[in-house]
Amino acid sequence: MKRRKEQPLYMISVVARMLHVHPQTLRMYEREGFVHPQRTGRQRLYSEEDVDRLGLVIRLTREMGVNKAGVDIILRMRERIERLQQEMFSMLEHLEDDSRDDFERRMRRMFGAMTGSEDEGQ
Repeated sequence: MKRRKEQPLYMISVVARMLHVHPQTLRMYEREGFVHPQRTGRQRLYSEEDVDRLGLVIRLTREMGVNKAGVDIILRMRERIERLQQEMFSMLEHLEDDSRDDFERRMRRMFGAMTGSEDEGQ
């Protein structure tokens, strides 16, 4: 049985060890609104998606020196881009095969340029 990335699995202590941060850092990121772990009573449970998002937040702040406001903007823009990609791929389903291939190639090139990876998805 395949797990869903949004399924809550990990307690805060496990995530803190996985990401090499103090649990208080994770609580702070939650207060900042960067992540929203599910709760069972008072216990936080993080999903794979949460862990990936936290890893990105940590890379942005520690390695790239992005401040919290910048992280917030980057996360929101990333979500918007993902939604736009999903909309375009659902539009692709309604195009004819050759038109779809051409459109898909152009969109991948455009999104690759936006994210800095020209060959993304090819």
